[in-house]
Amino acid sequence: MKVIQTDKAPAAIGPYSQAIVTGNLVFASGQIAIIPETGAIVEGGIVEQTETVCKNIGELLKAAGTDFSKVVKTSCFLADMGDFQTFNGVYAKYFVSKPARSCVAVKTLPKNVLCEIEVIAEL
Repeated sequence: MKVIQTDKAPAAIGPYSQAIVTGNLVFASGQIAIIPETGAIVEGGIVEQTETVCKNIGELLKAAGTDFSKVVKTSCFLADMGDFQTFNGVYAKYFVSKPARSCVAVKTLPKNVLCEIEVIAEL
């Protein structure tokens, strides 16, 4: 296994890695709307947070040597399923290859953000 670490995505806020490569796959930990340079949560609503999450995922994928076109599975977590349609609008701009996906509403996300996305991608 190879640990992926980049300062262009938020540092882990717990005992985990930003991403792990094993075999021909990269498993990226869930990303939330943290601004990597400051550690602050991006201001705004679901659009701004989803944009930040996707940009952070893009940086992890790049550090691992892959990109959005190679994502095979996403797991999406929303604080409010009422944001589903708006979330999808932003999500669709990044995940154009339409990977397999699950999307669920959860009671609370870390730092009270509105969304979190984790991905599995091919190298």
